[in-house]
Amino acid sequence: MMSDDQTSLPKILSAHTVAKSRLFEIQAVDLEFSNGEKRTYERFKPGSHQAVMIVPIDGNDLLLIREYAVGTERYELGFPKGGVDMGEIPQEAANRELKEEIGLGAKQFHFLRTVITSPSYMRNPMHIFVAQDFYPCKLEGDEPEPLELVRFPLSNLDELIRDPNFNEARNLTALYTLRDYLNCRGE
Repeated sequence: MMSDDQTSLPKILSAHTVAKSRLFEIQAVDLEFSNGEKRTYERFKPGSHQAVMIVPIDGNDLLLIREYAVGTERYELGFPKGGVDMGEIPQEAANRELKEEIGLGAKQFHFLRTVITSPSYMRNPMHIFVAQDFYPCKLEGDEPEPLELVRFPLSNLDELIRDPNFNEARNLTALYTLRDYLNCRGE
């Protein structure tokens, strides 16, 4: 394991907003490194935004969703996910997102890990959970159209890894983490 030596962190000389939209605020951050080098980096303005991703397992199937992604301009296959609202803990947010996106709540959650998608540009953590033992419960979500629920055999994880419609890095990270979790449980 690598050490986290705080003594050599660069000094932040200044930070200011260079762009702002409804969703994002970009900062330019002027840094001075311990060797005297100075650089300007850009990042999303740090905040306390957290997210969750849920890997629902129903019997021998993964429950996936097919949802439009404007970044790729096509429908993508992935796991339910969303933001943690003010006052929620990540597990509560995970259950709410399941209810909004697939119309099911879960009685069992197992925390897999927390990931940071792009630490060079932001620090927003995403908490990944396995969910099981479902009950019907539909909440209204913020999606502009109903999401398609896709059942995928748990026994075909390698096939899902190679599926060109399942290519978001966070989904792949969750799938690899799930595979490790299942191997530890002997499944």
